[in-house]
Amino acid sequence: MTDHVQQAPRPSSSTPTQLNLLTLNCWGLLHISALRTPRIAHIGHTLSTTSPPPDIVCLQELFTQQDYRAIRRATRQVLPYGKYYHSGAFGGGLAILSRWPIEESSMVPYPLNGRPTAFWRGDWYVGKGVACARVRFGPGARDVVEVFNTHTHAPYESGPKDSYICHRTAQAWELSKLLRAAAERGHLVAALGDFNMLPLSLAHRLITSHAPVRDVWRILHPDSALGPSHHPAERARGRRVPSVAFNLRENGATSNNASNTWRWNKNQRNKLRSGDPCAVDPDTPDHRGQRIDYIFVSTGHFPSRTRVGEAAAPGWVVDSASVTMTNRHPDLHVSLSDHYAVQATLRLHTPSPSTTGQDGPQTPSRPASASTSALRSGAYLAPDSPTTSTSSSDNPPPAPLDSDPDAQLHYSRSQDTSLPLPLYDEILSMIHRYTAREQRQQRWRGIHFYVSVAVWIACLVAVWFSPRNFVAFILTLVASLGLTAGVVDGLLALLFFSSELRALKEFEWEIRNTKAVASGDLVALAEEDPVIKGD
Repeated sequence: MTDHVQQAPRPSSSTPTQLNLLTLNCWGLLHISALRTPRIAHIGHTLSTTSPPPDIVCLQELFTQQDYRAIRRATRQVLPYGKYYHSGAFGGGLAILSRWPIEESSMVPYPLNGRPTAFWRGDWYVGKGVACARVRFGPGARDVVEVFNTHTHAPYESGPKDSYICHRTAQAWELSKLLRAAAERGHLVAALGDFNMLPLSLAHRLITSHAPVRDVWRILHPDSALGPSHHPAERARGRRVPSVAFNLRENGATSNNASNTWRWNKNQRNKLRSGDPCAVDPDTPDHRGQRIDYIFVSTGHFPSRTRVGEAAAPGWVVDSASVTMTNRHPDLHVSLSDHYAVQATLRLHTPSPSTTGQDGPQTPSRPASASTSALRSGAYLAPDSPTTSTSSSDNPPPAPLDSDPDAQLHYSRSQDTSLPLPLYDEILSMIHRYTAREQRQQRWRGIHFYVSVAVWIACLVAVWFSPRNFVAFILTLVASLGLTAGVVDGLLALLFFSSELRALKEFEWEIRNTKAVASGDLVALAEEDPVIKGD
């Protein structure tokens, strides 16, 4: 007797079968970003006239509500709903625009987010975090997309002395927990923003390993660059310097592009001011172009969710992804931002009958030489993919295997939920190094406070014996300034560094616990928290 096969559920007529997502760093720093007002106005105009129109837009570095309202006015016909997120002392600059109503929203701050002592950088003062929005796009119980917009800590330093890498890693970890929780609620998940990380970096792997999401660009372009041409990971691939056109089309470069006028030298900018548009040849070598703006989505569904005897339900797949908003301001001839936008289109797809069996959906056959783990991570390199070329007329590489919608829909993360164990040790070592640094900072700033109090008292005593008024004035001034600096350092030692060290302890415990779960070490799970030196 043949088992009865139920028909796959069909989406409601009012449920969209396509979602267009877009993210852009607007470079809207008040009093710092050049030509901010006209650029922001044209960004709004471009968003309202883009074809196809975006359904959900995530914006970063939109630091004034005036700029947010300007974009809202320009896009009100295509994106009638929006939310500007408030955080920190000066605001995190995050906003989400939507075609559909936002049912729920929240702003989740990052526990580790820069240092107040680096006031000229501003990351700590803007209160960076994750802007979360729950958007309902249809009448069904699961016709919900949970959107996460973020702008992580900037990489001001590089190499082994990068003291902010621990912050960026912790932020990627916090984001991955939010994405995983949203996916477990059965909703479509989309994380967009300026992540300030390179493809397949540690932060990138944390997000794609500990949350059921994938980098849309690497789904369609798995052979894309791992960084600018001078980056060690990219140099190791032995590729030639890409052209401007190739970087946009294949590598998804959104930052430091040779075609972006805000990355030009002073002489080139002077030509722009004189009215010369300075057109860029698409074949121009692009040495510094890199991809740091991302869209991560939870494509497809888990095979375990399909019961025996049921046809596979439709799911979301990545239909296309592109770098957009590369146009310039029509009058000023400048790029609209120092970043380009990334746009991705998701499509609701029902798997073909040939890939659906009695026991649920089956993954389409893959070449025997293809690494299954590499395919799951989006790192599969098609054997016929051409090397990067400086010519914009090169033929694009053949479509990667995971661009097949059935392969995406049947994608399963059941065996790819953790990093290699040595990487957990690398993260723990990073935490220990940074913890030791912050403990030293806390100790010396505390010492500075007590020394400043002693100097202040000494200066006040010296004033009594001062032979001249100007000497008394100098002593009082030195005592006041010294005490002020000491009190600031004392407050930092007492409040900021204590808070940061506790956040580091939480981060360390979570990494240790995850490593123990991944390795099956039940003894480590039962152990008490490790004591960090200095407690």
